[in-house]
Amino acid sequence: MNIVLLSGGSGKRLWPLSNDVRSKQFLPLFYKDGEYESMMQRVYRQIKEVDQSASVTIATSKSQVSLVKNQLGSVDISIEPCRRDTFPAIALSAAYLKDVKHLSEKELMIVCPVDPYVEPDYFKALSELEKHAKKEITLLGIKPTYPSEKYGYILPEEQLEEGKSNTKLKPVKCFQEKPTEKIAEKLIEQGALWNSGVFAVSIGYVLRKAHQELEFTDYYDLYAHYAEMPRISFDYAVVEKEKDIYMMEFHGTWKDLGTWNTLTEAMTEVIKGNAVMGEGCENVHIINETDRPILCMGLKDVVVVASAEGILVSDKGKSSYMKPYVETFGE
Repeated sequence: MNIVLLSGGSGKRLWPLSNDVRSKQFLPLFYKDGEYESMMQRVYRQIKEVDQSASVTIATSKSQVSLVKNQLGSVDISIEPCRRDTFPAIALSAAYLKDVKHLSEKELMIVCPVDPYVEPDYFKALSELEKHAKKEITLLGIKPTYPSEKYGYILPEEQLEEGKSNTKLKPVKCFQEKPTEKIAEKLIEQGALWNSGVFAVSIGYVLRKAHQELEFTDYYDLYAHYAEMPRISFDYAVVEKEKDIYMMEFHGTWKDLGTWNTLTEAMTEVIKGNAVMGEGCENVHIINETDRPILCMGLKDVVVVASAEGILVSDKGKSSYMKPYVETFGE
């Protein structure tokens, strides 16, 4: 498999640990074999455990290259000279695969985010996705658990078999990126799945789409003129407009760890760092990167996070709404 892991964004909903310098995928929060590993290390490890021969390329910003190398060692990196969005990042990665790794334009690339919380069956599904992929784009759909406004929705032409993953591809009737909650409810009623951000596509297809936005000769030329690429997601720029899309469903473990509420659900320990959980605490997580001790007593459904950047004390359910407040810090 040729896997491109998208490692971008600042993860402001995981403040005060995640910021522009150290994004959420680099946070060492998951306990494994006596030490902590980050989302990036966990996903990379899982890929190699399922397919040792998998070729992995990390698509990341110039400012995060050293972090990637520190956590993964020697790994292929498609470097964004400045932050744009997923469409430019994926286009640059396709050019990297063709011009730096010398892959044919006919070969498939499997694009996926670096930060989902998944189990090995997810990466086995990626292998099946590559094996059965056809047409222009083949998406991996996730069964929704609620009508979220955070995800795109994939509506297949035919209903999927309830409660069971399979490798049969189904044509996509329509794709809608981040609808309102009411529209999401209607889509789910019709059998729509969440867009996981994972898809199989040929290198040449991505390059053709990129050339429609900007003329360039190769990876190095695109890198030099990268700031001229439109700041737009791949879903908005390509997927919503493509008429010939197929999908494969996945019903295994999949969590988007973009907020403290979802991230703490995946943590095996309730305390990390210098902290004490007193009497009466229920469903409380404490993460402390400072030397000062933290004591929590009589709290319920709360996350407490402390670092040199600041201190967060929040109801877990409300933690996903912090971004507008965090953006005002330092003004």
